[in-house]
Amino acid sequence: MEEDDSNSDTSLQSWISWFCSLSGHEFYLEVPEDFIEDEFNLTGLSAIVPFYNEALEMILDIEPEEISENGDDDGDDDEEQQQEQEEEEDDGFWKETPLTKTDASGGGWIDPNIIEPYAAMLYGLIHQRYLLTRNGLRAMAERYVNEQFGVCPRYYCYRCPVIPCGRFDESGHESIRLYCPSCRDLYYPPNPIFQNIDGSHFGTTYAHLMFETFTDLILKPKRHIYQPRIFGFRVNEASRSGPRMQWLRMRPDEYTDLEKDDSDTEEIQDEEVGVYL
Repeated sequence: MEEDDSNSDTSLQSWISWFCSLSGHEFYLEVPEDFIEDEFNLTGLSAIVPFYNEALEMILDIEPEEISENGDDDGDDDEEQQQEQEEEEDDGFWKETPLTKTDASGGGWIDPNIIEPYAAMLYGLIHQRYLLTRNGLRAMAERYVNEQFGVCPRYYCYRCPVIPCGRFDESGHESIRLYCPSCRDLYYPPNPIFQNIDGSHFGTTYAHLMFETFTDLILKPKRHIYQPRIFGFRVNEASRSGPRMQWLRMRPDEYTDLEKDDSDTEEIQDEEVGVYL
């Protein structure tokens, strides 16, 4: 009986839950089916994703319709479609045409192994749009506070949490990156398994929109900036190994944490003294 219950639980698991539970997909959110079923939220995706209808059916766990073997029925359907296309008037607006491909065998059935990567692509683009909603931003903010995405590897960020994002909104350009709101820079995920995630599945907008919506999440950075020294003397900026463009990490006093740490007490009063290499 216990084995039957376990088999029934695995069979009842949705495609979305299965996809988000895969190893390396821990950054994803489970997009509600109500959001996916709303055609307005999917505007434009049918012209980008091949096998759009089949991929959408796989995501929503909809069984494909059985193809009738009678040629007359197919002929009647084709005639009705042609009549509907002729009746439509060209009103000058852009019309979305699904990007479909024909099966090599000439039949209507398509191998699910062919559809699966396109279903992952479609879900990723839907996921990018869902993160811009109120529920999506709130869910990612909670995970950010709990440090579920890790912390910044930079020492002077003092373990500030990071959040996943992408540098492109179009799929197939680059893998995911981690954004730190303290130093405002991007980093590679420490675990190589996350580098297989397409950055477009998170996009370029939601991370910065989240910090604009929840301003309390931004931690004030420390004022200290690392100064390279040799025998206690600060390396001059004119040196080849000297610091460059440190003003990029400077912040106004109102946006920084004025509390001093132990490293601040070691600063030399005369900052112009330096060693040339």
